[in-house]
Parts: sequence; structure tokens; C-alpha cells
Amino acid sequence: MKTKYLLLLFYLLSIPILAQRPQYGKMSPLLRQLARRSSPVPLIDRRTPATNWMQEYSSLANHKFSSVCAFVKVVDDGDEALNEHGCRILANFGQIKIVDIPIRQLGALSLDSRILRMEARQGNSISTDRMASILNALPVYEGQNLPQAFTGKDVVVGMMDVGFDLTHPNFYSADTTQYRIKKFWDMVTQDTVGSGLYVGRDYAGREELLKVGHSRDGLDLTHGTHTTGIAAGSGYQSCYCGMAPEADLCLVANAVNDDIVYIDSTDYYKYTFATDALGFKYLFDYAKSVGKPCVASFSEGSVQDFWGYDQLYYEMLDSLVGPGRILVAAAGNNATYKSWFRKPFGEVSKGAFLTSTRSDMLLTFKSAQDFSLRFVLYSNTNDTLMIRTSDVLMQKDSVLTSVLKLDDFALSVTTEAYPSCYDAREMCYDVTVFTTYDIGAMRNLSVEVVGEDADVEFFRVNGQLYSNRLNPTLNAGESSYCIHSPSSAPCVISVGATSYRDSIQNMNGEWKKYWLGNNGVRAPFSSVGPTFDGRIKPDVMAPGNNVISSYSSFYMAAHPDNGDLTWDVEHFDFNGRTYAWNSNSGTSMSCPAVAGAIALWLQAKPDLTPDEVRDVLRHTSSHYDESMTWPNNEYGYGEIDVYRGLLYILGADRIEAVSKHHTSARIRCSDNQLHVAFSEPLSSSVRLRLYTMNGRLVQTAVIHAGQTSHSFSLNNLPAGIYAVQLDGPAAIKGSTLIRK
Repeated sequence: MKTKYLLLLFYLLSIPILAQRPQYGKMSPLLRQLARRSSPVPLIDRRTPATNWMQEYSSLANHKFSSVCAFVKVVDDGDEALNEHGCRILANFGQIKIVDIPIRQLGALSLDSRILRMEARQGNSISTDRMASILNALPVYEGQNLPQAFTGKDVVVGMMDVGFDLTHPNFYSADTTQYRIKKFWDMVTQDTVGSGLYVGRDYAGREELLKVGHSRDGLDLTHGTHTTGIAAGSGYQSCYCGMAPEADLCLVANAVNDDIVYIDSTDYYKYTFATDALGFKYLFDYAKSVGKPCVASFSEGSVQDFWGYDQLYYEMLDSLVGPGRILVAAAGNNATYKSWFRKPFGEVSKGAFLTSTRSDMLLTFKSAQDFSLRFVLYSNTNDTLMIRTSDVLMQKDSVLTSVLKLDDFALSVTTEAYPSCYDAREMCYDVTVFTTYDIGAMRNLSVEVVGEDADVEFFRVNGQLYSNRLNPTLNAGESSYCIHSPSSAPCVISVGATSYRDSIQNMNGEWKKYWLGNNGVRAPFSSVGPTFDGRIKPDVMAPGNNVISSYSSFYMAAHPDNGDLTWDVEHFDFNGRTYAWNSNSGTSMSCPAVAGAIALWLQAKPDLTPDEVRDVLRHTSSHYDESMTWPNNEYGYGEIDVYRGLLYILGADRIEAVSKHHTSARIRCSDNQLHVAFSEPLSSSVRLRLYTMNGRLVQTAVIHAGQTSHSFSLNNLPAGIYAVQLDGPAAIKGSTLIRK
């Protein structure tokens, strides 16, 4: 009898708890999905048919995810709430935390008033034009031809990427006597014994790093080896020198979509954007520990959204960057797709045909007014599915699933409504389209926005829009609003790609062509702005088409027949292994070029801030077309100019007598001597002037015709940076900077 009363009491006490639904509005979509799937039966959405729910629950039971890495914003005593729910705080930035949350606690945590918001997101993809891509270009551009004083020395270049070959000679000094990788965190390694890091473990010191050899994904991926070489490779007996060849290197191998095969299913949700933020923190923390400035390069990203996925992410990044801490990210390679269109007031309808290499496709629509979506399956009868946004808003949780069946073919459309995180007066509609086969493969499918009284915008998430003669009026779409996140963040320097060369000759003497324009035109794949909240992006451009850099020896050995290796321009041996210089293209290549250039600027001004970097770009970037308005959503401020940027940072651009054009003469300073050398005997005399950075002329000299070199004593000058101006033949005239 006593047992019955105890059971009844437990039941009565449990009713209000079980009946209380999680506050999904506090969660980003991924966390809402996990909370729904991990909650007890009373918390399951009752609109889901029991048979479907049982199948989903059964599938979930086979994947018992342990926890998720998320951003959490709390009130002042929020740490206590996190501890009460079994959470582990991984990083602390005031109200915002990076937290490991047990997935089963998401619902209960959302009900705690001390928790303001929780965000997590996955889905980074590598920002090459193709994975293990195929292209080539000039390994450097004019801005790299700088005095020896600006080589990245005493600056940390941080790289978060995938597919690192830690043994590549490109990551030694040019003479291979110094190993420049100082520290490495492999997030997906299983070698975690004794590790104090949230996932994976880190390694330090030449002996330990060379013993590890490569990141865990280094047998199948090589992206990070290539990008690191562009940012800071020494060039090892080649002309393929990186932008900051003497910088120290700190590396993080994070997780992207291609890394899922290396991750235990129980740990799958430990790898999110919050984990990436831990990676950025690791890079900046290392630089701080050795007292050096740091620029971090990130050639990955994902699409923007209107949910506010990235609100806490961006706040966290704001906390991470600052004086001597710069974050650079690739703009993305989505501009070859039709990514946006607008149906204005007064226009009855607008749309396009849909296609995808998958059976699902995600679209987003945004409007402050009601409208309808018309999907048409093309066959003998052209069946139509109409979805009214007013019907979606009437549903519980504002989610509506509509189905159209045609013989053995089915179309299912799930529409979820929510207010825009940028303007709550506008409603957004995420539309997930499912078909029996790959979308557009067996039956043509179109989508139209319908409603003369509505102003509606469309945003592509995946798949493609195209035109079809079945209905020529459905031809909407242009390339816009396709900048990747976190490149879209206000505090991040977003980098797009320009194009110069059309082809390269591989090591077998074959010409490999990839023609995307020349003379610095934007590469067609390079993503364009504005951001979803209307800001201009990208910030700056750099060569990203046909760029040659280092390739992983481990990847080459594991995949000797892969097509991307036909773009190798040279193989060579080092310490018993075979390495390559290989051609790639994408904003993945332009991003580290800018990061390396900023490393040179940090060497000149170690406390440079992200806002100051933008100011330098605003005043010194080169413009492909002066008739355009600058900045703009294709090129940002223009293509980075390292030399002009240094002149601006150091104040030398205010010296009227100093040219902003870099001299072709080879000038260096050593043993209190200024050494000037020319590639051939002078046809006429050259006048040399030496200025301090405040514009004071401190030395003049004349180098006579016929000479190929000359040296001057600098014994009477204090240590510092000086501007050298040469006047003479056109091929020589120009300036450079030296450090005494």
C-alpha cells in the first residue's frame, strides 16, 4: 500500500515537470532539434505521427550523442545554473561562455531563467573552388617584394584548417635549420591520453611534432598544408615563398564536413562553431604566452542565416580580436550560383527551377507581408502544391509539412516560420524540399513566390536555381548575399579572390588551363555581399586563382592516382619523403595571402587592431576599376597592397618625396651598411635619399652609371625604420623601407 502511495505521489509531482515544454526560442535550430529528439515522450511534438516518431526515436537510439559544444549567454549567476545541469564551462568571456552541454539537459537548461540564449551550429566546408582543387597562379604578388626586415619575424601566423603535413620543408626556415611550427592542436585525434583540451590533444616542440607527422585527417586531406604555405611558407629551394616566410606557426586541425569519418558518433556534436572559437582562442593564447602579435587565418565557413545562429559567435569573436590579434577568413566560393532574388510589390510572381545532387534542398524566404509559394512538378499534368505563409503561421511551433504524390514520385515541403534576427517585423520561412530522387533529376521542379501585395526576398542555402524552357518566365536569381560566416562577422577581415593567370605547366610538361580572367579581376567563384544585415563584404581581395603552394606528402602517398595531383608542378625529396608544389584555386588561397600580408604589417606595428587594418585597406588597396564605387560588395576596398600599407602604417606615405611604387633595386641593411644592388649596370646615375619616418632627410648619395652595386655607411644613424628613395632610370625609380 505504501508503495502505491509513493508511486502516486511521484506521478503527481512529475506531471507539471513533464508537461512543461522547453523554451525553444532560447535555442538555435540545431539545439532545438537535439532537445526535441532527446526529451521524454511528453515533450515530443504531437503533430508528428506516432509511426514516424517511433522510427525517428529508434534511429536516435542507435546514436547516443553525449554532449554538444555551444555558446551560452547567461545572467550574472548563470555559472551556477550551468553547473547544476552538469555542464562544463570551456571558455569564459563575461556573460558569454563556451560550454559542453549534456544533450539530455538542453530542455531543462532552457527553462532556467538564468540562461538567456544557447547557440550551436555545424557545417563548415573548406573554401577551395573544389576540394583538393586543381588550379595555379602567381605564388606572390607585387606587395610581397619587401625588404628583409618585413618577413613576419616575431609574429605568429595562426592557421585553423584541415589536412596538415607537419614535416613539409616549407614550414622550416629557408635553410631548413629552424623548424617554425611551434604548437599544434589536433581536434580529431584519438590520441587523447593526458590531454587537458576539450577534444583531441596538442603537441609542441620539433621532435614531438615531427614524430606526429600529420593531422589525423592528413592522409585524406591536404588543404591546410597548401594554405599554410601561402601564408608563411619559406619556399624551400623554390620561388613559391609565402607572404610571411619567417613568421612562427601555430596550427589547429579542426573538424569540417569531410572529417565525420574520424569522429566517434557519440562525440559528433562536440564539433560546432563554438569548438572553432576555442581553436581561435588557442591560437591567440599561444601568441600571448610568447609575447608576440598574431594573425589567424581561416579558409572555411558556412552560409549565413536569419535565425541568429551566429549572434553569440560574433560576440565571442569580438572578445577574441583586438590590438595585435587579427582574424582573417575566406569570403567563400558561392558566387557561381544564383543565390538571391527579390519579388517586389506589384509583381504577381517570380521564381526559378530547382536542382540538386541530393534529394533535399533548403531555401529561405523573407517578407513582412503574407505570400504564397507555388511548387510545380512537371509531367503530363504539371501537378501544383500551394503553401500559404498565413497557414504556416497558424501551426503549432509555426511548422507546416505539405506533400504531393505523383505515381511513384513524392514531393514533401516542410516550412518553418520565425522572425528575422535582424528585424523582427520581417518573417523568415525556411523551406526544406524533399523528393523521392535527386531534386530535378527524374521530374523538373519549380518554385514561385506569389503575391502582388508582398515584397519577398529569396536566399539560397544549397542546391541550384536554373532556367528551363518548360516555363521561360521562371528565370529569377543573381549572385548576391553569399558571403560565408564567420567571414561575414563585423570584426573579421573578409577576403575575396582575384584572378591573373589562365594556366600552369605541370611536372609532366602538360598545360593545365583554368581561365577565370586576368589583371586582377574578381574570380567568378568569389562570394559577394552584402551580408544578411546589409553590410559591405568582402573587405579586401588577393590572388586566389592558380596559386602554387605546398602539398601533403602523406596525402600524395595515400592517393597517388587522384586527379588533383595532375596539377603538381614539381616533386622533390626531403628527409626521405617525397613532397610537391601544387596548384589550387579559391578564396581559401586568397585568405592566407592576406593573413601573411597582415603579419608583415604586425611586424611593423605589433598592436595593430582590426579597425586599423580596415583603415589601411581603405587608404591603400589597389582598384581593379576606378569607375566603380569603393568599397563595394564585389571587391571590398580592393586588392591588398602590402608595400603601400606599410608606408601608411609607418607614416612614410606623408613624405611627399617618397614614391608609393616599390623600387626594383635590391636593398638591404647589415653591419651598419646600406647595400644597394641592381640586376644590370646602370645606364645613368641614380640619386639615393634616406628619410626617417617623420620625413627628415638624413642622407643623400649618387650611384654612378655603369655600377651594379654600392654600399653606404649608416654608423651615424640610430636604430629604426627608414624610407629609401631612388631616382633615376624608370626601371629603378621607386622606394623601399629598411630597418637598421
